[in-house]
Amino acid sequence: MIVFDLKCRQEHVFEAWFADSGACESQLAGAEVECPICGDTKVEKAPMAPNIAAGTGRGRGRGSTAMTAKKTGAPPAMASDAPSPAEVGEAIKTLRKMRDVVEKNFDNVGEDFAEEARKIHHGEVEKRNIYGDTSKREAKELREEGIEISQMPWLPRHDS
Repeated sequence: MIVFDLKCRQEHVFEAWFADSGACESQLAGAEVECPICGDTKVEKAPMAPNIAAGTGRGRGRGSTAMTAKKTGAPPAMASDAPSPAEVGEAIKTLRKMRDVVEKNFDNVGEDFAEEARKIHHGEVEKRNIYGDTSKREAKELREEGIEISQMPWLPRHDS
């Protein structure tokens, strides 16, 4: 088995295990690998920094040298802390179901979310469920004003 860092067009980086390098190339070429974050199947290998462990042999150029893949950036989570691929998949399915429920049962007010939430809160318009976009600053201001809002990760559609 071999592990590769992969990335999609949205620059999401994730790991995937393959039987060998050829299996990786074949599955990537056949669009059989899906980004676990956004579902994109246009995936390619991400750059990986090698980690070279020097051997204990004597003399210049002697001894064993092993090369393993090491991800750059933050240190990896401990295995016991990291969710399994099945758990990540279930979480993504749940988030997609939540998005479907919101889109079917809430009014999309887009960029006017903060303004519309205030109107509803102050009774200027009829109370209804809404969703849309707002900045972190606006979301904080809404909460400070006593307006209850929730935020959720908004996973892109497969076909978007």
